[in-house]
This record gives sequence, C-alpha cells and structure tokens, in this order.
Amino acid sequence: MSKKPKHILVIRLSAMGDVAMTVPVLKAFTIQYPDVKLTVLTREFFIPFFRNFDNVSVFPADLKGTHKGIFGLYKLSKELKVLQIDAIADLHNVLRTNILKCFFLGKPFVQIDKGRAEKKGLISGKAFQQLKTTHQRYADVFRKLGFPLDLANPKFPNRVVLNSKLQDIVGTDINKWIGIAPFAAHESKMYPLDLMEQVIESLSNNHKILLFGGGSKEVEILNSFQNKYKHVINLAGKLTLDEELDVISNLDVMLSMDSGNAHMAAMLGVKVITIWGVTHPYAGFAPFNQPDDFALLSDREQFPLIPTSIYGNKYPEGYEDASRSIAPQTIINKIESIL
Repeated sequence: MSKKPKHILVIRLSAMGDVAMTVPVLKAFTIQYPDVKLTVLTREFFIPFFRNFDNVSVFPADLKGTHKGIFGLYKLSKELKVLQIDAIADLHNVLRTNILKCFFLGKPFVQIDKGRAEKKGLISGKAFQQLKTTHQRYADVFRKLGFPLDLANPKFPNRVVLNSKLQDIVGTDINKWIGIAPFAAHESKMYPLDLMEQVIESLSNNHKILLFGGGSKEVEILNSFQNKYKHVINLAGKLTLDEELDVISNLDVMLSMDSGNAHMAAMLGVKVITIWGVTHPYAGFAPFNQPDDFALLSDREQFPLIPTSIYGNKYPEGYEDASRSIAPQTIINKIESIL
C-alpha cells in the first residue's frame, strides 16, 4: 500500500459477543495509532460498546430497513463513501460484507481469515490444539492494512460511578459483587440451572450476586432466584445496554457461559470465569486477557468429542448436559480464590 490510510472503516455487524471482542483490539489500535480515524459499521444497538473511545465513530447499519438487500447495501455504500474512507477492515467476512466489497472497488479491503479449515480440524478431532484467538484474527486484518498491533498490555476504562437509578437497583454495600450470566444461545453451552442455583445459593451467603439475562422466560427464572436467596438481584429486563455496562464495570468478577456477557465484562477489564459445555476455548473465543485457568471445562474423558461444534449448535446425543461434569464446588472455589 503506497499511502498509509488515515481513515479506516471497520465492519462487524453482529453477534453481540463478536462485536464486544472488537473493543480491546480497537482500543489497542487507537492507542498505538492515534492519528488514524476509525469508523465502526455495526448495529445501532451496539453503539454503547464504543463509548470510551477517542477517534472512533460508529455508523449504524439498518439491515432490516434502509440497508436491507443488495439495493440497501448499495445505498449504504454511498452513505459510507461520503465519509471519505481510505481502507476497509472487514472483521466479519459474510455475504453482506462481500457484497459491500464490490461497491468499494479500488479501495484496500482486507477481510478476516476465520480459519475455517483449522476449526474444522478441531471439531473433527483431527487436531486438538489452541487455535489463533479471534482477537488475534482481528488484529491480523489491521496488520495486513499496514498497522501491526500489540495486544499485550491492554488499557481498560475506569469503573463507572453508578447514577442514583442504578444505585437504587443494585444497592450499596461492602460485599464483593459477582455478576452471573447463566444463559447462552444454545442450551448445550449452558450450565444446568439446578447446579447453577447451588452456586448462587452458596456465593450469596457472603457476596452480592447480580444476575444478567434477556427474554421473559429468563427474567422469570432469575426472579425466582432473587426471591429465594438474600443478596441476589436480578437485573434482566431492567437496564439499557449503557446501564448494563456501567454495572458490569463495577463487578469484582463475572461468571458467564461461552457467551456475549463474558466478552462484555472482559472488554471492561473485569475478571471473567467462563463455563464451557460442548464448545472449547481452543476455538479462539475465550474472553480477552483472562488466564487459561479461568475457563472451566467439561470433562473430555467423559465427553471426548468436545468441542462438538464452534458455536455449540451441534452435538451428539447425550452431550447437551456435558457441563454437568463440572461440580458446583469447583466453580465456587474458583470464584472465592479470585475474590
């Protein structure tokens, strides 16, 4: 590339965890290359992820409305060209971004190498080994654009001082704060709720437990935990994403599945304990900057085919409860050792 780009369009449209994983990489970029402007193309919902940045603006893509289909993407490309972008870092590499690529002919356009062949080897059992992390794959895209990135000494935002609304919900006390996000997109990635309840019951004796989740069914389950145990507060359905990030920034530790909450906590510099069912950190989706032993894994002697898939959506019969092989006491001990 003859001239170094001064303005890079960064594309990562979804999913929540994958967008959150871009944050520490972009943070490193802005510190190491403060003169380069970044515009992030993502869904409007994710704008709060990028609130602690200098030199980064977010362009929301309306993929269900204005920017839907090929004509919508053509319209999107015209709107983006007005911003005078010099190069594109495609951290998503899906059909949509490949169509966009056609509208940016002549501009440097580097796409993420998702390592599909290695991942296939990992789930087929051919090669059980640590693959390149997603964060490193994101960094590789910038390297190819002429910007090598060092992810080794990350900078994280400070804890947010909670506003009065959040203080009223969460309460103020001297207990340690443990966030617990017990849900995941696929049941095979979830720790069985009866065992999770044992973890909550034990930890709530001496600590404050803040529960995170989504839909109405999840809210119902989390409410039942809140009603049963002291020091347990269900936050599901009560906060905006901005407010959720404020609270997460104040946690002493987050307990999460292999899911978006893990990556949201990690991007804020919070310690994250993850529970892995049929997926495995070797695929490269472990949360950023966490020690290996913060990942609690299902027993591969009992379930030798793990990881059965990259996203946890495919698994053989009998594997849906693989994480039952992790004892609640193991999780409790790990969290207590960190606190």
